[in-house]
Amino acid sequence: MNRTVTALTVFALLALSVSPTIAANQRQRISQEAQRLSMDDVKSEIAFGREVAAGILGKYPLYRDEQLTRYVNLVGKSLAQYASRPELNFTVGILDTSAINGFAAPGGYIFITKGAIDAMDDEAQLAGVIAHEMMHVAQRHIVKEMNIHGTEASPAAGFSRVIGGATDVVKVAFVKAVDGAMDILFERGYKKQDEVEADTLGTVLAASANYDPAALVRYFEKIKGTEAKETTSLQKLHPPFDERIEWIRRAMEKNGLAEAANKTGKGRFNEAVRKKS
Repeated sequence: MNRTVTALTVFALLALSVSPTIAANQRQRISQEAQRLSMDDVKSEIAFGREVAAGILGKYPLYRDEQLTRYVNLVGKSLAQYASRPELNFTVGILDTSAINGFAAPGGYIFITKGAIDAMDDEAQLAGVIAHEMMHVAQRHIVKEMNIHGTEASPAAGFSRVIGGATDVVKVAFVKAVDGAMDILFERGYKKQDEVEADTLGTVLAASANYDPAALVRYFEKIKGTEAKETTSLQKLHPPFDERIEWIRRAMEKNGLAEAANKTGKGRFNEAVRKKS
């Protein structure tokens, strides 16, 4: 049997054991707005996100490890089924840098740095970071701020058709919007409320896929003591770790997750990233 298919089956079985109430609440939080999107909106979001992803890869190259990349994408697929954006194909890439960070481009392009993975203790922490980035995509944070959609009301209307003969005005608007997205990702960061949503909804998303809901808290508690040079970008672009930990814990309490003891996947994580238990 194909090893990838077998692994996907294992991830699916794990996900099926989650509380249906948590999964349903997660879908309801996100899907209502997504249902109002037109096909042109989605196409524009994906086309825009593809260019933003290219910009991210212009700053950091991909880490070339087929086995590890397959593994993080299996984790991503186990989460994506609860992200309430079935029209998007979420993919996860690993960036070849020791800096600790993660990035999300609209349309489902997720990036985690090798430094971030090296700082993790288990699969649940990996899932927590990926889920955080997925929620930036699912909640369309950059898309909303850059006013990206498929109608003529958008200052950069018709992004899905830019490559095929758009006017110079549209092309200029497109480039300007991509630059704005890159500024959010690398210079000024998301709005605070966007980070609250990504952390709290991401925590519920990870729990929906049967991962330890406290994993992101454990990860933040660990890396906040890491050498400053590795977390400089992360701390510059995000609220303080202690503040994030506090609102995640409140979300866990609100959603009945404070006493949850879901899986950490430590053994599988150690094997995948070639660590010793």
